[in-house]
Amino acid sequence: MSHFLDRLAFFKKNVDQFSNGHGVVTNEDRSWEEGYRKRWQHDKIVRSTHGVNCTGSCSWKIYVKGGIVTWETQQTDYPRTRPDLPNHEPRGCARGASYSWYLYSGARVKYPMIRGRLLRCWRAARAEMTPVAAWASIVEDEAKRKSYTSIRGHGGFVRATWDEVNELIAAANAYTARKHGPDRVIGFSPIPAMSMVSYAAGSRYLSLLGGVCMSFYDWYCDLPPASPQTWGEQTDVPESADWYNAGFIIVWGSNVPQTRTPDAHFYTEVRYKGAKSAVVSPDYAEATKFADIWLNPKQGTDAALALAMGHVILREYHLDRQVAYFDDYARRYSDRPFLVRLAERDGRFVPERLLRASEIAGCLGESNNPDWKTVAIDEATDALVAPRGSIGYRWGESAKWNLEEKDGQGRETRLKLTLAGDGAEIAAVDFPYFGGRATEHFVATQHGEILTRNVPVRMIETADGKQVKVATVNDLLMANYGLDRGFGGENVASSYDDDAPFTPAWAERITGVKRDAIITVAREFATNAEKTNGRSMIIIGAGMNHWYHMDMGYRGVINLLVFCGAIGQSGGGWSHYVGQEKLRPQTGWTPLAFALDWARPPRHQNSTSFFYAHTDQWRYETLTAAEILSPTAPEGDWSQSFIDYNVRAERMGWLPSAPQLKQNPLDIAKRAQAAGLEPRDYVVKALQSGELELACHDPDDPANWPRNMFVWRSNLLGSSGKGHEYFLKHLLGATHGVMGKDLGAEGAVRNKEVVWRDEAPEGKLDLLVTLDFRMSTTCVYSDIVLPTATWYEKNDLNTSDMHPFIHPLSAAVDPAWEARSDWDIYKGLAKSFSEIAPEVLGVEKDVVLTPIQHDTPGEIAQAFDVADWKRGEIEPIPGRTMPAISVVTRDYPNLHARFTALGPLMTEIGNGGKGIAWKTAHEVEALGALNGVHADGAAKGLPKIETDIDASEVILMLAPETNGEVAVKAWQALAKATGRDHAHLAIPKEDEKIRFRDIQAQPRKIISSPTWSGIESEKVCYSAGYTNVHELIPWRTLTGRQQLYQDHLWMRAFGEGFVTWKPPVDLKTIPGVKGLRPNGHKEIVLNFLTPHQKWGIHSTYTDNLLMLTLNRGGPVVWISETDAKVAGLVDNDWVEVFNINGALTARAVVSQRVKPGMMMMYHAQEKIINTPGSEMTGNRGGIHNSVTRTVLKPTHMIGGYAQQSYGFNYYGTVGSNRDEFIVVRKMATIDWLEGPLPSEALKEAAE
Repeated sequence: MSHFLDRLAFFKKNVDQFSNGHGVVTNEDRSWEEGYRKRWQHDKIVRSTHGVNCTGSCSWKIYVKGGIVTWETQQTDYPRTRPDLPNHEPRGCARGASYSWYLYSGARVKYPMIRGRLLRCWRAARAEMTPVAAWASIVEDEAKRKSYTSIRGHGGFVRATWDEVNELIAAANAYTARKHGPDRVIGFSPIPAMSMVSYAAGSRYLSLLGGVCMSFYDWYCDLPPASPQTWGEQTDVPESADWYNAGFIIVWGSNVPQTRTPDAHFYTEVRYKGAKSAVVSPDYAEATKFADIWLNPKQGTDAALALAMGHVILREYHLDRQVAYFDDYARRYSDRPFLVRLAERDGRFVPERLLRASEIAGCLGESNNPDWKTVAIDEATDALVAPRGSIGYRWGESAKWNLEEKDGQGRETRLKLTLAGDGAEIAAVDFPYFGGRATEHFVATQHGEILTRNVPVRMIETADGKQVKVATVNDLLMANYGLDRGFGGENVASSYDDDAPFTPAWAERITGVKRDAIITVAREFATNAEKTNGRSMIIIGAGMNHWYHMDMGYRGVINLLVFCGAIGQSGGGWSHYVGQEKLRPQTGWTPLAFALDWARPPRHQNSTSFFYAHTDQWRYETLTAAEILSPTAPEGDWSQSFIDYNVRAERMGWLPSAPQLKQNPLDIAKRAQAAGLEPRDYVVKALQSGELELACHDPDDPANWPRNMFVWRSNLLGSSGKGHEYFLKHLLGATHGVMGKDLGAEGAVRNKEVVWRDEAPEGKLDLLVTLDFRMSTTCVYSDIVLPTATWYEKNDLNTSDMHPFIHPLSAAVDPAWEARSDWDIYKGLAKSFSEIAPEVLGVEKDVVLTPIQHDTPGEIAQAFDVADWKRGEIEPIPGRTMPAISVVTRDYPNLHARFTALGPLMTEIGNGGKGIAWKTAHEVEALGALNGVHADGAAKGLPKIETDIDASEVILMLAPETNGEVAVKAWQALAKATGRDHAHLAIPKEDEKIRFRDIQAQPRKIISSPTWSGIESEKVCYSAGYTNVHELIPWRTLTGRQQLYQDHLWMRAFGEGFVTWKPPVDLKTIPGVKGLRPNGHKEIVLNFLTPHQKWGIHSTYTDNLLMLTLNRGGPVVWISETDAKVAGLVDNDWVEVFNINGALTARAVVSQRVKPGMMMMYHAQEKIINTPGSEMTGNRGGIHNSVTRTVLKPTHMIGGYAQQSYGFNYYGTVGSNRDEFIVVRKMATIDWLEGPLPSEALKEAAE
């Protein structure tokens, strides 16, 4: 009935009464209620999660109606934690609750898209040529190639079919492999834990091809190098439930409610339980309001604060009073008792390297790896001993790699911490001090470059009859912290008010934090640890890891935990959370992801070094080694450019290289055969003669360019790309905003190892392919965009470090439009490649160079010095003084067959990880029964991996974390090295095998595995380091203990043997642009920080309409009220932020919560949403990384040295970006750049 007639009948609608007239019965149309009722009706509920790098790993109910996802809510059926703990649920946040918006939004990529100019060229060529020949005709014609590469970022996409784009991509890959080498095909995808199968799809394709998989944790600055340096492990952390077991928590640079939203309740609940909390943050963050005390240091000064707290703890709990628990912990689980050689210089001494058994007559009875067995003094006998657990015991012998208090001969020991005592010899030892090098933006203190402090020492006789002074790490550590121990001399403090590094009074000047607050927090933290045996915890985020001298801050914090015996104790330790780094079924996933079932080794590359070289950021380097070199550095040529350091690291086998050789690796085996040599011997000889060349020596030679690049599960160009404008200029050849000029052949420091080309290349990539469900910034700059399934449209696996459960992503609906899952996309590409490959490729021998790997016998390469074969200092020995050399057979016509089958190596060789191995034939047989086997073809008889669920089952079956039988085998394998029984940790779960349908029914708790240093138990929460302390499994370091002293030559050269204070570096980005193009508004200079945000996870959700509505609808920067007043800004003004690296535009959020002197731009805000043009560059404003540039650090390049050895996403150079300063000013003109591109008057279209 119409609304008009309803109104006429209004007085007739009441037909009856009830309840004595209090109720009325009406006769009216209630069909309007159907809109509400139908909104919440659904056909089914499916469990899934969000594959976004947030650590939440939350289980969600996905509601489906008529084949359409309508909404999502939080699941609440996680298994309980323990009766005495709060549960892990409900889990979720507003960002996750908004995800379904993407599925049917205008941002969704619905069809395969290709740049129109490229498609036009391709169709014309394919009309006359075969696929590979067609691609060759395009990229070998510079005009055709430039026609589409130069327009990247300016639109011009057209729709194509899957068959057409697959053929084009496959042809490009085949051409590149045959013309240049498969290592010119690279792929970037981050964080496997958030969707393991989706990551593995691309990496498996690349690995079968011989392409290169790029790292991400180091590039993201997620995981700190200080973790491998200290533990030989890259950031193992407690689950969030363990916060509830802590008695004192310092939240240091981690904005828990904002970035760990699903787990923040544990922090709140433990405070109600009585735990105290201190928050360390320069700004008034979301977490700050939960603090009992707030320490707000000046940004970038965390190391100074940590050093002062360490000074207090050492003074009051280790010197003036020895806490029995702390003392015992230091002797057994840290390197503090071990002896360090002292090198004499100018009548004083400098700490050198750790003393080794081989340097003592008779090698202390050790014949196996005595160079790698560190030495201490037994307190009972006062004799030198080589305690068990050092890395020399790990390789070449068995049953002695443990932390039992014994030496190599089985004698009981009690290690001596200090050489102090009656009649002890005292020597003057020099320590470097960098505090006077601070720039105008930080506080410089004048204490001299060298701090000489007195230390108790002992003279010992070495095997060659010489006398050498030694000191314990403990005594040197005390001196490094500036503690007056009564030995006389200067530069030590007896009072916290003394102005000496590193007292609370000194730290107050540096950080701005009151000394009384520093003392109070240090005391309460340590007192709680004393009373609870280590239940003091530091929750920390990656903010500190974005500073160039990140290691100093982290090591300062780590030292506090080691001093208090907190590592390895439930309720204590280092709770470092960034992204979803804990790939729990790692050893089951690795063979699938890197095709280890078919060929070994794969090609891996640390992204930071790769992008530094191939985006040509090295050509603009303004920081020099001299600015960071220690005044106590050993003699040597340290004045090299950072690209030269990186090249040396690559050729010595410390870091990987991509591409590896200038020559095509598919041709090397043939050359070797023609020369009558094995490929290994030929490569060594040819590199020495110059017949072969390492690609890293000339990254701008077209022969050494990366040519094809895949990006999937990532927004590389819109989020993590430090030096964004350099990517656009040199890697892509697109319009860019770089305002600085390269420094020329001379540079800040003349490059000696790398060839300088006067004209830097622009546009190295022939093809950029991105897989995404939304049109991100990276998609906009790509040549081909492939529509991938959303997290509600595919099957996958997901884990986190925040909780111990594994759960699924599930296909609640089919992929919308023409989208496909990542697994199906790469499987389809593999099929096209196999069909096309025979045009130019068959069964080929691929020579692969790999760096010296951590957790292999190769990590004990050069024990005492750094010798470079290229300089004639040592012979080139593969896997020892240069990269290892392997020959891998590639069956290109059968790449698809291999992609879809579990290869024979899992039966022939087996599986393993982190230095141990076990057989997997039984698991392979079980997978054949579960997934079925191939009936014919190249994979006949092998288990199928046709679907994403098949792939999930491979991971679950092979991983000890999800297969109890494998877990027992893995613990037994470790027991051979340690000589101790560990299988008891998994035997109760031996019969448990988790299947994909199990986790779809309910998240399942993982099984304890030696892959990780914590255990899953009904008695203890997962806590990192637990098995080291309680199972006496050594840390994977030089001493086998927590390594507080880093004795590698390069660490000592740059003054980082011990933790110290290093101010932020001067990247010199302001003078070239400040005042260059005035617009009438005041320009001020601020430090530029990029923390995590509330309205997105990295760049995901920031273009989501719901999140845009909650924020300000586009890019914003945060500035203090003080700085805004100086610059003449008010809230919501449009501002331009720039330096020589580039420019960005955003609205200003003026806030009192921001500390003066700094600006924050929450990352990552897409520049494709409400971003006007830049007045400085004339281009659309950039992203947060438009004003950054990558800078390498030599200490992160070290390899072949115990814990400082390369591992994929374990150790390597890091893409820091917080030392940057920017100019900010109000914009005079807001130009939305809505007109046609001036140089492109003609409309582009595919013909």
